[in-house]
Amino acid sequence: MINEVIFDLETKKLFSDIIGNDPGDLGVSVVSIYSRKLDENLNEFEGEMLSFWEGDFDGMWPYFQNANRIIGFNSLGFDVPALKPHSGFPFHKLSHFDIMDAVKSVLGHRLSLNAIASQTLGAKKSDVGTNAVLYWQRGDKESLEKLQKYCEADVIITKDVYDFGLKHKHLKYKDKWNTIREVEIDFSHPPQEESSQSSLF
Repeated sequence: MINEVIFDLETKKLFSDIIGNDPGDLGVSVVSIYSRKLDENLNEFEGEMLSFWEGDFDGMWPYFQNANRIIGFNSLGFDVPALKPHSGFPFHKLSHFDIMDAVKSVLGHRLSLNAIASQTLGAKKSDVGTNAVLYWQRGDKESLEKLQKYCEADVIITKDVYDFGLKHKHLKYKDKWNTIREVEIDFSHPPQEESSQSSLF
């Protein structure tokens, strides 16, 4: 059995609102995770979507700590450092898997989640990050519901891109000449991967 967590987060501020470029200074408004279990053939047999506001983070960390793999998009460059001030433990040392980094290591350049999802899945992100900050700043019930829904939608599209790559061993994108290309990737789990990260704590 393999435990995976696919996650995304939204921040309280934009980089234009802070001095410097440390994601840890942006503040985290909400974190959404899809926690699931896979069998030996990498088929999901149990999964749930959960969202955590800042006051609920204590209940979130065990999901990460018990995961064989934590999947995100640009997570090592953004989401992980954004959560660093909140974690109280070496969150960055857990078993992170960054889809964007995996693609970049093959192509030599970055691609956006939208660029991959639109060609691979025929799907696009439901909103933009600047609106997520606006929803947080408004703070009313409707805006916060939109914020949570947007974050969860990003988790779903990240999961779908990851699952496609895991199954088909390639992703699709358009190059600068507007030609659809495939990038070969390997998202498979290492053999006999440890089932817990407990040695870090």
